[in-house]
Amino acid sequence: MGEGTVDPRRRVPRTDALLADPLLAAATVTLGRERVKTVVTRAQERARRGEIDPEDVRDVAVAALPAPGPRAVLNATGVVLHTNLGRAPLSAAAVAAVTAAAGHTDVELDLNTGRRARRGRDALDALAGAVPDAQAVHVVNNGAAALVLAATALAAGREIVVSRGELVEIGDGFRLPDLLESTGARLREVGTTNRTTVADYAAAIGPQTGFVLKVHPSNFQITGFTAATGVRELATLGVPVVADIGSGLLTADPLLPDEPDAASTLRAGATLVTASGDKLLGGPQAGLLLGDAELVDRLRRHPLARALRVDKLTLAALAATLHHRDTPTRTALHAHPGALRQRVERLRDRLGADGRKAEVVPAVAVVGGGGAPGVELDSWALSLPERYAAPLRTGDQPVLGRVVRGRLLLDLRCVPADADEAVRAAVLRVPEDD
Repeated sequence: MGEGTVDPRRRVPRTDALLADPLLAAATVTLGRERVKTVVTRAQERARRGEIDPEDVRDVAVAALPAPGPRAVLNATGVVLHTNLGRAPLSAAAVAAVTAAAGHTDVELDLNTGRRARRGRDALDALAGAVPDAQAVHVVNNGAAALVLAATALAAGREIVVSRGELVEIGDGFRLPDLLESTGARLREVGTTNRTTVADYAAAIGPQTGFVLKVHPSNFQITGFTAATGVRELATLGVPVVADIGSGLLTADPLLPDEPDAASTLRAGATLVTASGDKLLGGPQAGLLLGDAELVDRLRRHPLARALRVDKLTLAALAATLHHRDTPTRTALHAHPGALRQRVERLRDRLGADGRKAEVVPAVAVVGGGGAPGVELDSWALSLPERYAAPLRTGDQPVLGRVVRGRLLLDLRCVPADADEAVRAAVLRVPEDD
């Protein structure tokens, strides 16, 4: 290097100067100082190796910042309970309750007496009030945990009698038989894939029977030459009946006539009902147990219950969901097709005024999330060229639609009405086709 030539490495900006840059400084709030500093250091090292110009270090570091996660996504897929999007979005009341519970809270303290109190009593009382047919209730951390707790307490070393047609896979490769056998229980499979009668159950019951399990196949349908045995018939067999209704519907909904609900299932004679909190109930991820008082207390006191205990934030969100039942999930399920069409038409017209061409097309939405298979909800969607899909999905405000026959459909059923403008803005940020 000749005289007067400055080593390019000396032009690499200092770390403290880079961290003081407005964009990088703002990133430390959401990502943390150490993560941002690591990104900056890597950009500096690239400049010192001559891979980038020293003047580009700041821009390279900004471009390399990881997105803070999880990110809020506008669900325009038409799938009300989208598992990959976290199933049920929380209501405003539930979000406020979680925020309030984020600090110190009376989750296990009676402020009047200053003494220890029943953990999560507000959520438990609200759940019991929502389903008066349940003598007692308990909450664990998800629906699978509720069933595992029941199997461990009632059937470890014993048999669970279950129909072959109800041995479902619950997602991500997890299968109900594996889940139940992990508790030390043995499965006594009865009937066939498409037909199981009460006589099949009766023939399998014996001294080793822990309980009969009735599973609602909430993520598939079997049609044609079929027969299934209901809870009312199973309740005549003289052994406990555990009914896994899955989707968390607490009372009957005329929109979903084939979806079992907790209240009706208990009235039919189930000893215990298990369900999820983050599906049709529209609350946080939780496992709900409702039923016989003696049995529920036995489950609550089982050592495994401690490992499956829900945290204070879940209890706060669950209580708020039960107190304020007008959830985003319910709103989306019961949205009127006519109102949805009007929203989509307004969005199309506004985009048209902005120079973006879009169409309004009829669509079919579904419940999703392992609930109400076969139920189709008439809906309406904004139709755009398929090329919009990736930029909308990866933009500053992610918008997720679905691609059908070369067109991107944005169904507004699950998009809050006050977010329509955000959808419009996201579409306008996509570069126009040359």
